[in-house]
Amino acid sequence: MKTLPSGKILNTQALGDAVRQQRKLQGTTQVEFASLCGVGVRFISDLENGKPTVELSKVIQVLNSLGLELAIQPRGWAHSAFTLEASGGPS
Repeated sequence: MKTLPSGKILNTQALGDAVRQQRKLQGTTQVEFASLCGVGVRFISDLENGKPTVELSKVIQVLNSLGLELAIQPRGWAHSAFTLEASGGPS
């Protein structure tokens, strides 16, 4: 049974590992995946290797392409009771 990467991402390497795991589950190479995401192969490599200075907007683009999402919540919370809209306010 295949499982999706999930859980706490505490550093850039953990994020990169989750992206790599999901990309491999989908059966794509870095070259194929970069093309599908609209980013360069070097960006995918840097992201998967935990480079701390990758561009956040591209990270979100890659996560969206993988069918994953980025969520922010206070430490220790199991679930957040609200979501933030693009304007930055609670909904």
